[in-house]
Order: sequence, then C-alpha cells, then structure tokens
Amino acid sequence: MAGLIGRKIGMTQIFEEDGRVVPVTVLTLGPCPIVQVRTDERDGYRAIQLGYDKVEPRKLNKPERGHLEKGQAEPFRVLREFRTSEDYETGHVLDVTFFDAGDRVDVTGRMKGRGFQGVVRRHGFHGGRETHGNKTHDVPGSIGASASPSRVTPGKKLPGQMGDTRRTARNLKVVKIDPERHLMLVRGAVPGARNSLVMVRKTKKTVKG
Repeated sequence: MAGLIGRKIGMTQIFEEDGRVVPVTVLTLGPCPIVQVRTDERDGYRAIQLGYDKVEPRKLNKPERGHLEKGQAEPFRVLREFRTSEDYETGHVLDVTFFDAGDRVDVTGRMKGRGFQGVVRRHGFHGGRETHGNKTHDVPGSIGASASPSRVTPGKKLPGQMGDTRRTARNLKVVKIDPERHLMLVRGAVPGARNSLVMVRKTKKTVKG
C-alpha cells in the first residue's frame, strides 16, 4: 500500500460532537511526487519512490542529482520507497487527500535519542531501597548465572543507549484531513520529536477501538 512522507508538527486536542476530548497528533504530509516506479521486470519487486521537501540542487551530491534528473524530477531532500500493487506513473503527485477521515493508518518515525541510560529509565526497574544503609539504589543487581553457564545470557536488560530507533504506531484513526494546509490529525501519539520525519501508510491490520 502506498503512503506519504511528512513531518510531525506536535500534539493538541480537539472536541468531538458529543463533547469528548480527543488527543491528536498533527502531521503535515506531502505533496509527494513520484520520482521513480519500481517494476517486477526490472527490479524484482513493485514499488514507488516518492520525493519530499524540495531543496536547492547544490545541496545534493552528484549521484543524487543524476538519479533525480533521470526521472526528470525536481531536487528533493528526502526520498522513500513504498511497496504497492497498484499502477502509478512517474510525475504523479500524491497529497494528503490520499487518506480520508476515519481511515486507519500506520505512522513510522524515529524515536527521540535519550543517550546512555541506566536500567531504571531504560527498562523501568524500580531500583533498590533508599534507606537503611542500602547502597545499590539504581544498579541492576546480579546478572550472572553462577558457574554454569559462566556468562551473561543474551537479551539481559542492562544499561545502554536508549531511543533513536525506528518505531511504528499502528492502527491510528484519522480524525481530520485539511487538504488546503496539507494537514492530517490522527488520534493518539506517534514516534519522534517535533518536526521529525514520518511516513504514513494505510494500516494492514485493522483493530477496532
């Protein structure tokens, strides 16, 4: 299923007709011209490559400029592929009207980077006691397995880098579409900081709720 590229603006809330408050994330999507069409015969799979965020040609390197010029496309900062079984042509432009209010979508973004964190923040450990002479506080505690197998088992929850990973929020409901300003409001939160890049597709697995 094809999708769109955009950016996360931030979160707000709106009121439904019955007066209920709905938390929503505001996304700006497209317009995204089709830069290249992948075919089974030439590439072994079917997909479309979309461009987003126009940029001056001098800000792209020579291979990037050559790739875009081959498809007679304008220079874009961001290129992303979307698998699709539908037929599209190079130059066709997809915008936010690709979606409708009430649709269910999957939003992919990159989480905020948190740096190197301990087990309390990274994994939600409650830590040791704060009184009565306790000195372990935020340390993970024993991680070994005695003389056998004499090593730390893979997957053990330990301190390390947190965040800055790709995540997908699935089955989010589209609350509102604003074609004039290229805006989409989806219910709930999506990964990423404000102004971070996101990709939106129609969901594959629809769950009621």
